[in-house]
Amino acid sequence: MDSRTGRITLIVVGAIVVVVGGVFAGQGADLIPGSSMTGDRKWLVIGGILVIVGLVLVVRGLRRRRSDT
Repeated sequence: MDSRTGRITLIVVGAIVVVVGGVFAGQGADLIPGSSMTGDRKWLVIGGILVIVGLVLVVRGLRRRRSDT
């Protein structure tokens, strides 16, 4: 995998993880109804962790140098 592909992959995967984490957190916080996860604080914590992990991936993808492989 070349450097550009690796950067794009990190950014895209990170963004997806942020969105999924946001949905999980929203359901856990009882902001998004209609799921067995709704109102369960465990999903709020899991979602928050996923958002942080996703942001780290996006930042790493954006900061990765083009010469890195």
